[in-house]
Amino acid sequence: MNVFFSPPQAQLCKVPKSPKRFFTQIFWVYLALFLSSNHGAYAGKTLDAIKQRDQVVCGVNTGLAGFGAADSQGKWMGLDVDICKAIASAVLGSSEKVKFIPLSAPQRFTALQSGEIDILSRNSTFSLTRDASLGLHQTAVTFFDGQGFMVSVKSNIKSAKQLKGASVCVQSGTTTEKNLTDFSKANKLDIKPIVFEKLEAANSAYFLGRCKAYTTDASGLASIRSKEAKDPKDHLILPDLISKEPLGPMVRRGDDEWLAISKWVIYGLLEAEEYQINSKNIDALKSQSTDPVVMRLIGKSEDMGKLLGLDREWLARAVSQVGNYAEIYDRNVGEKTPLNLKRGLNALWSQGGLQYAMPIR
Repeated sequence: MNVFFSPPQAQLCKVPKSPKRFFTQIFWVYLALFLSSNHGAYAGKTLDAIKQRDQVVCGVNTGLAGFGAADSQGKWMGLDVDICKAIASAVLGSSEKVKFIPLSAPQRFTALQSGEIDILSRNSTFSLTRDASLGLHQTAVTFFDGQGFMVSVKSNIKSAKQLKGASVCVQSGTTTEKNLTDFSKANKLDIKPIVFEKLEAANSAYFLGRCKAYTTDASGLASIRSKEAKDPKDHLILPDLISKEPLGPMVRRGDDEWLAISKWVIYGLLEAEEYQINSKNIDALKSQSTDPVVMRLIGKSEDMGKLLGLDREWLARAVSQVGNYAEIYDRNVGEKTPLNLKRGLNALWSQGGLQYAMPIR
């Protein structure tokens, strides 16, 4: 909503008896003129630094297949990785202009707070405590999840409520640890957490039999089972989910421009899926589409990029180089991958899921 102040010209030409009132009027007039003419965006300090080094520095998991892991050649892959690649495409023109920094759970927030990384895209849960006390901003949810449990099929455990007195592997510095304690107390299960700082240590302990169960995000359990188990069929992910785990990237507070870019790239990937814009058809759409929403999204009509301090093809580049949300999901964690995760809650709102992009207009 634009508010314009239009005092009569006579009042501007004639100095009132009260100089204070006169200068107050002048201030509001000039402020209104400034705001009404300022339709662009100022580049924040994070964007300035990124452009200067020609690289986005992205904090990722140390090795969670499907979300953030390096292959044998050192190439990073995963859903969280692709979000950073999409942002780099939008900002710098190339999905390859990203430096990935692997971080453990206890390291991740400090690395972002200190400026070691520009964005944390590492299966991190949004919560009130983190949003209000860490000096960080939550951006947009890239994966709706819930905390679950994995057990050996031989244990014959079918429900998390059968874990009374059981030892459970869990990683420290996570919401998972607190959720486990709350679940145990609420159900009087006297669960005995065995806590590990590093993901690799927790994985090893579970598969060596030191814990009767392993708990983390259900998607993480699917990743660990597919990558670490000798035979994934020997391990069961229980149907119980004991928490809500909305996962997504975080950025530092104090740079609203970078926050806006980060979250609107994510919304753009979702909006592209909704309007059936993908990496395979985007070039054809640029020359053939007459749909006003599609034309806006790919930069053929209105220039939405200037509001973010970017050019008009910011989103078209991200989709062309990395894909829309569906392509990213299916490639990394979907039903044709070892994780075999159905879209479920991560389907678009129009298809029964929770994924919903804020309108780009």
